[in-house]
Amino acid sequence: MKLATRTANNWLPSLIDEMFNNDYLGGTEPSNKAFLPAVNVSEKDDSFTLEMIIPGFKKEDVTIEVENDLLSISSEVEQSNEETTEQFTRKEFTKQSFKRSFNLPETVNQDGIDAGYENGILTISLPKKEEALPQPKRLIALK
Repeated sequence: MKLATRTANNWLPSLIDEMFNNDYLGGTEPSNKAFLPAVNVSEKDDSFTLEMIIPGFKKEDVTIEVENDLLSISSEVEQSNEETTEQFTRKEFTKQSFKRSFNLPETVNQDGIDAGYENGILTISLPKKEEALPQPKRLIALK
């Protein structure tokens, strides 16, 4: 039976990772995780609707672009808080960003795309082109 020996080269990197990736209470710092907003996509006869949950973002911080049949939604927000007294200075800052992209089907009328933001939910309406709408039933007369 061979025992594994632990050298400084084996445990030092994991110790350093543990020091910087955990907070002082032993939990993992949530700011190290990437923010990827949840998205719901639904389809109606005349349009698609995309709903994205992005609480804490302001509508002026969100960018929506359409280029080459690719819909991209992104935001980058930086916040800072500084508190100074005679004994100490504390400065905390956070940076939160995301980017989601979606390939648009050929049936979407890109000129008619509309978006709204309310209560942390971004709603994008993607209307369908006229030729993609359901056609009414036609009755053909018998001769």
